[in-house]
Amino acid sequence: MELLDLRKDGIDIQKQIPLSKYTFTKTGGPAEYLAFPKDLDELKKLVQVTREKNIPLTVIGNASNLIIRDSGIAGLVIILTEMKKITVKANTVTAEAGARIIDTAFTAARAGLSGLEFAAGIPGSVGGAIFMNAGAYGGETQNVVQSVKVLTRDGEFKTYSNKEMNFSYRHSLVQDNKAIVVSATFGLKHGEKLKILDEMHYLNALRRYKQPLEYPSCGSVFKRPTGHFVGPMIIKAGLQGKRIGGAQNSTKHAGFIVNKGGATATDYLNLIHLIQKVIKKKFGIDLHTEVRIIGKN
Repeated sequence: MELLDLRKDGIDIQKQIPLSKYTFTKTGGPAEYLAFPKDLDELKKLVQVTREKNIPLTVIGNASNLIIRDSGIAGLVIILTEMKKITVKANTVTAEAGARIIDTAFTAARAGLSGLEFAAGIPGSVGGAIFMNAGAYGGETQNVVQSVKVLTRDGEFKTYSNKEMNFSYRHSLVQDNKAIVVSATFGLKHGEKLKILDEMHYLNALRRYKQPLEYPSCGSVFKRPTGHFVGPMIIKAGLQGKRIGGAQNSTKHAGFIVNKGGATATDYLNLIHLIQKVIKKKFGIDLHTEVRIIGKN
């Protein structure tokens, strides 16, 4: 079976599609093939064909914390945003990988379940939040995950416990074993719906005040080095507002790089490398990217 043969099964597969249509930076080259599976069966078929035909496979979620190089991605890119079902049972919420973590948090809140308030403004998918152990305002994904269901690259479904996921700062097991997150179950606590929603609205207001949400961006670019804060170092280094092409270090939040218009992924990468070089020289600190950088060199 060839990859495009799966179209007859109703699987949405496209060729040479610019990924800038889907990334939050509005940059990125084309996917050789692009698919949007609607369920586990379609996803498994896609993984099976790529394995049998030795086709490179890249899986992404909401593409919010992602830079895709201008040369694009070879092989098949799977975007999971069509797999977005969210269900509530007792004090748990189970969400498919393509569901937005924001929608998952608000679904929990409307059910009177507390624990996901920190995620009220994180723009990524559930799969991305698991992959990166996403966090904000003192909360982290690992604190509320009960279990994670994955599809291995060998086509086998497995379920991992929180402990088995090996969470750490912006890291999880699936970064190492390349398994595809298909859903996650969050264990939450019952609370007062209005108080939960008030906290979420407050955190979102804080986010709007502090972050440059009026421009395309990939969110916080760098991981926080132990004992230091990235934004103040960038400001002290005189780099806030620095621009390369259409990419600019934000004048509102120095931890962000925004697309001021017409930016390319190369602009982003050149600015990232410049910031890393200057911070290393001035402070002796290596900045590592939190944003995921993928695609052909």
